[in-house]
Amino acid sequence: MNQLVENTSFVKSYLKKNKDLFEEISKFIWQHPETRFEEHESANYLSNTLEQEGFHVKRNVAGINTAFVGTFGEGAPFIGFLGEFDALSGLSQTANLTEYKPMEVGGNGHGCGHNLLGTGALSAAFAVKAFLEDNHLPGTVQFFGCPGEEGGSGKTFMAREGVFDHLDIALTWHPSPSNSIMSLSTLANYQIYFRFKGISSHAANSPHLGRSALDAVELMNVGVNYLREHIIPEARIHYAVTNTGGVSPNVVQADAEVLYLIRAPKVNQVEEIYKRVCKIAEGAAMMTETKLTIDFDKACSNYIPNRALEQILHEKLVEAGPGEASVADKAFAKKIWHSLTEGERRNSLDLLKGFGYSGDGSEFEGQFLNESISPYVPSNEINAGSTDVGDVSWIVPTAQCSAATSALGTALHSWQMTTQGITPFAHSGMLRAGEAMALTAIHILEHPDALALIKDEHDKMITKNPYVCPIPHSVKPSVLKK
Repeated sequence: MNQLVENTSFVKSYLKKNKDLFEEISKFIWQHPETRFEEHESANYLSNTLEQEGFHVKRNVAGINTAFVGTFGEGAPFIGFLGEFDALSGLSQTANLTEYKPMEVGGNGHGCGHNLLGTGALSAAFAVKAFLEDNHLPGTVQFFGCPGEEGGSGKTFMAREGVFDHLDIALTWHPSPSNSIMSLSTLANYQIYFRFKGISSHAANSPHLGRSALDAVELMNVGVNYLREHIIPEARIHYAVTNTGGVSPNVVQADAEVLYLIRAPKVNQVEEIYKRVCKIAEGAAMMTETKLTIDFDKACSNYIPNRALEQILHEKLVEAGPGEASVADKAFAKKIWHSLTEGERRNSLDLLKGFGYSGDGSEFEGQFLNESISPYVPSNEINAGSTDVGDVSWIVPTAQCSAATSALGTALHSWQMTTQGITPFAHSGMLRAGEAMALTAIHILEHPDALALIKDEHDKMITKNPYVCPIPHSVKPSVLKK
């Protein structure tokens, strides 16, 4: 038996033997959905599990009480696995149903599959640790507990504090309907609160004495809507009015607030748009004679693919195999497919391409689950989403894969994603991703020449484009406003 087959057999055997443990972890996190920087139960559960497995755990990393790092081994190379475990507000959903039924109306839910993401990365770290022990090899494996990916950019705060600086490579993955390498760059973003302070007054008897903060928010939003025509087409500007000043229409609203999320392919492009949005806000304040406060909330950089590392990760994803869905898996997926809108079904191929799928979708004809692995075709296209993995990729060579955990057409941040979060098919995909990442790490451990090529590619990029963290040092992580 050659070394490649032995390694694959070792990892498959380890994950199969410990399958129940990883499914239990995934289910616990799914059952305790917590939003950004408040993932206390999930963080404690994962940290305790790491310690039980023999990892040294450092908590309260980068001053974030739900961030942690588990470390095993010593010496180079230093291999990191990035794990997420935060949920989304408003996406509560009963598991394994094909109709919308929240467990708690307005409650949290794992509509992005981070219960799977964190556990899959953990399974890879555990498998590599077992491999190091079994073969008495030098090297350090680390699991990074990264909170607040959803709207909080936890990894960007961690990157700002140097948490990833020592790594040789970083690996992660994301649940989706696709088995592929996530080879696309992503959009950088800024998230900012614009708060207006006016003067309250009786809206009928003395409206002339009032200064409406809500008018300022509305005028700002109108101004930004006009700006959309005059920014690059790849950019995105989103907003949510987070304070309308109360529920009394007969009072001139003295306080109002709007939260903006600005995205573009590069940080400097986001910065340019941000400055223009600030001018619009200042104009709205002048028009309404209100006072403006600008509160920078968070940011993240665009993702930088590392082609040399991606190539290895793809080879290992192929070795792990596409998995095989059961009859029950397929029947459930068919019902999920029919719960989607016509527009969501039409978008199913574009959704796959966002995760790095390359093809025309013909292999999915009459199917509702993905049981194939996409060829690896590096792309210069840009995924319109954002991820704080981007900041890690600027610091250390990073690669991401995706493993099919949900029915074709399932969008992230949907109740359908939540309901499929702990199915047998989802857990199969989770462990498939864990296997691919573990095998990639083992390949790096055994092939220093491969690591040299990976680092050379990264160094050439960074030399021309030095990393600057997009979050100012004065900004601290913030929990989700309820």
